[in-house]
Order: sequence, then C-alpha cells, then structure tokens
Amino acid sequence: MWSSFRGKHDKDRVMKEPPFQESLEPAPVDTPAKEQRYMSGQYFFEYLVVVSLKKSKEGAYEPQITYQFPKRDGMVRFQREEEEKTLKAITLFCFPEGINWAPLTEYHSETFSFVLTEIDGSRRNGYCRRLLPHGNGARPPEAYCIISRLACFGLFSKIFDEVEKRRQISMAMIYPFMQSLREAAFPAPGNTVKIKSFIPDKGTEIISLTRPLDSWLEHVDFRTLFRCLTDEEVLLVFAAAVMERRIVFIAEELSTLSQVIHAVVALLYPFTWQHTFISIVPEILIDVVMAPTPYLLGVQKRLLEQVTDQSDLLVVDLSEDKGDTFLVRSGDEKSILPPKLQDEILQALRNRKEEATVEELNTVVSEAFLPFFVKTVGHFASYVTRKGSGQPGVFQSRAFYKAIESKTTRHFVKKFLQTQMFDLFIQELEQQQPASPQQGIFHKKIVEYQEKKKREKAKKR
Repeated sequence: MWSSFRGKHDKDRVMKEPPFQESLEPAPVDTPAKEQRYMSGQYFFEYLVVVSLKKSKEGAYEPQITYQFPKRDGMVRFQREEEEKTLKAITLFCFPEGINWAPLTEYHSETFSFVLTEIDGSRRNGYCRRLLPHGNGARPPEAYCIISRLACFGLFSKIFDEVEKRRQISMAMIYPFMQSLREAAFPAPGNTVKIKSFIPDKGTEIISLTRPLDSWLEHVDFRTLFRCLTDEEVLLVFAAAVMERRIVFIAEELSTLSQVIHAVVALLYPFTWQHTFISIVPEILIDVVMAPTPYLLGVQKRLLEQVTDQSDLLVVDLSEDKGDTFLVRSGDEKSILPPKLQDEILQALRNRKEEATVEELNTVVSEAFLPFFVKTVGHFASYVTRKGSGQPGVFQSRAFYKAIESKTTRHFVKKFLQTQMFDLFIQELEQQQPASPQQGIFHKKIVEYQEKKKREKAKKR
C-alpha cells in the first residue's frame, strides 16, 4: 500500500516506526454489524490522527503520531492489520519535506489531500491540515489527518475547522466530536447530516455537513486549476492526461498541488486514472519521477532540479511567478485532440463567471469536458456483442472506431482505445448484463446527445 503507487516503492521500511501516544478516552468496540458498515464505506472516516514534529537526538525534527482516534483497542481485526502500513504513510505524506524543519512563530495554515492505494487498486483518501499549534514562542507546525474511503474535500475541510476549534481548547475536546461524527450516517449526494457537539462557554452546537449533489465532483475544486493555468493550458494538460503520459506539476504550496492534480483527474470522468498518482511526492520518494510508466505527480518547487529524466514528459509550473508554464513538453500536445472538439471545450469554458462559486464552476467545467467523451466514444454500447443470455460481452473495437465519421476524431479514438483507462471501462461494460440499469450523468448525457442527433437528422429529411 502506498500513495497511489500500487506498492512499487517500499522506502518507508527504512524509516523509524513512529512512537505512538494513544488517547486516554475509552473507545467502543465495533460490533460485526458496524464492521460490515465500516467495510462498505458508510462511515465518515476510518480514523483521525495528529502528527507532530518531535526533535530527535540528532537535532532533526521527525513527524510522529501523537494522537489517534479511534485508538487501537477500538479497532476491528481487519483495521489492525492495515494500521501499521497506513500510519507510516500518513506521517510521510503529512510532512513530505522530510526532516528539514525549524520552530516557527508564524505559519500559513494549509489544507491538502493525498491518496493511499492498496495492492488491489482500491483507494483511500487522506485529508490533511497543517497549522501552527496553539501556544507562545517558536514551535514546529503540526498536522491533522483524516483517512476516509469517501472523496469529499469540501466536507472534510469543514470537519477540520471544527477539529481545530476544539484542539485550541483541549485535545480531549476532539474525541466527543469525532465520536459523534463516526456514529453518524454519511449523507447521500445533496443531503445534510447534523452533528450535535458541546463546547465549553458556547454550549451545544449543531454542525451541518452537506454533501454536494454531483458526487463525482465532490472531491474537486476547479478554482485553483483555472487560477494557475489558462483555458488553453488546461486543455493541453487534459490532452496529455487522456493519452496517459507522464505529467509532473510544480508548485510551492501543498494545497495547490493536491487541488490541481485532483481537478485534472476529475476532467477524465467517466474514466479513471489507472496509473501512479501522487498529489504530493515526499522528498524520500522523489526517484519516482524516473519511472517509465505513466504518472501524475505533484512536486514541490525546491525539488525541481531532481526532476532530471525529461524524455516523454510534461512538466507544468503552477507558480505565480513562473516564466514558462510548460518547463518540459513533447510538443505534440496541441494535436492530440480533434480541433473542432477543442474549440467546443474552449467556447464552453468561456461561459463561466469571474466570481463563480465552487458549484457553479464545477458545473461549467463538467459541461465543457464531459461532452468531449460523449461525442468521441459515447456510442460504445452499440459495439458490445453477446453470444447468449448471461454471457459476458465482447467489445468490437475495430467496428467501433470505424463507425466514426470524422477523420480527426477517428484518429484520436484509435489511440484512446489503447489506454488503460478506456480498457478498464470496457472490461466493466463487458461484464454487465444488458438489463443492468445504466445510471450516472455520463449515460444521461449520451442519451441526450443521441436524441438530439435523431431530431437533427429528422429535420434534414
């Protein structure tokens, strides 16, 4: 298990196992029913940890877990088996800079996320907020980290606000809030869950946590992506990602790196990035940039000189003071996507408002990029044949791309068919039975597009 790295690197084994300070509060033992609920991903989170920088005998600051909820005694069997591997990864990704720290009197709080990928390809999300702990004088920052199978960045940012508020009073104040949260049912898209929580001098508060209606965009905030890059630059990055190339994003802020990379992955919907995906590469893992296979990596600017392998690579500078956006590129990115569809995406992006909310921007961006896949590969269902009832389907790839009238679109699709993201999408389709309900916004958009084409064809008669 590693941060979207499919277990290819085990450098964490050379790190010291962090000393563990357990909370003093009792934790309830999960029942079998709760274990089943936990495994189904219906809990808000698996656990919360606080990672502090502690001075070693050598004088360097090392990240160590100083608080965990729920503690070990409250964990069910399968949780304990995975715990040690996850804890090592958490400390590393909360402080990817390594041991280069010194006490500070001022520190700009930032929230970012990372992804932990299991050997079987399943993913868990790590949400992290780093800040200067309450106190006087110079002190090192600390990090709160929540591990969850649920992808919803905005929701967990609000949870961090509440955790931080309680941490300033007492570490013990975190426990009842997180316990209430853990016992609450995770809301369906568009719904709200209310959590009761007591704070001294303020009394009982009702905290409302609302899940976005578009669940596939709930982990995404496109504002940072479009603040750092022009529309045309976003389109070039999208083209490289669609072709599953090696892409490195450069920035100083961890929050910028994580938000941009998650936004780029969201542009690929309904397809899923299948390769290495590390939103913030820890310094100890920087050699991953030498990997020959496709990846999406976020690298802090101070490590830019270590990105030495520049063959077949796209390096994107997200810094405000940058000269060139693309520090390294193949040069063919503009010709990957069909020109007509590129123009349609750019035209749709111009519909966004200058001061758009996260939800408004998400809608505009999804309506700009999703039609691209509807128009290029949306006819896939017609090219899956079955020999009999209950039999798996077989995708007729040659007939599929030959059916495309536009030469430039056909050329693109022929290449896109070779990607792992399309291959997995089709494999899942082949295993589905024809009677299976086709749900989701992608299938809805396909139906709308096909009906529109039928109406246009009827008018021409």
